Amino acid sequence: MIIHSLTFYMFAAVAVASGVMVISARNPVHSVLFLILAFFNSAALFVLMGAEFLAMVLVVVYVGAVAVLFLFVVMMLDINFREMRHGALQYLPIGGLVGIVLLAELVLVFGSWAVAPEAADVATIPTPDPTVVTNTHALGSVLYTRFVYLFQAAGMILLVAMVGAIVLTLRQRDGLRRQSIAEQNARRKSDTIEVVKVPSRGGV
Repeated sequence: MIIHSLTFYMFAAVAVASGVMVISARNPVHSVLFLILAFFNSAALFVLMGAEFLAMVLVVVYVGAVAVLFLFVVMMLDINFREMRHGALQYLPIGGLVGIVLLAELVLVFGSWAVAPEAADVATIPTPDPTVVTNTHALGSVLYTRFVYLFQAAGMILLVAMVGAIVLTLRQRDGLRRQSIAEQNARRKSDTIEVVKVPSRGGV
């Protein structure tokens, strides 16, 4: 039990420190690397909680796709972040207001457990025996039975967001050479190849 507690505090401390470094590092590449470290420590915390499926999804999806994509975008665009920081103080009141709202929500959430302790029993789902049902099986059973409509609605929202992002970024530009598969397949040999008879020792 002591080993579990020590590992929990170790991974939690590294995750919190990585999160702080994400927003405080001056180099954006270093921020992305600290974000990847925070994801790995969060996955380790999920493993300690017995949620190995969520840990695997966190590593595969967020570390293997999202964070690496952030890293490639930051390195390829070569954005001058010093110029972007100029004038950032004008957004400080809005950021402070959002922070106050989030703090109030956290206080209400944690206060509700103290005011109404029975809310925890109502909100939680009975945890199955891990020796009988695995974590992945239990999560799939809950998602595709009790929350199947919400799960499908979340998928539709993501699909609409993906289509909207493609539509917003798709622009027709003039002067660009585009590939036409139909024209390439319909062309004849006489249109692309010209046989020239060159006399001997005469040159082209």
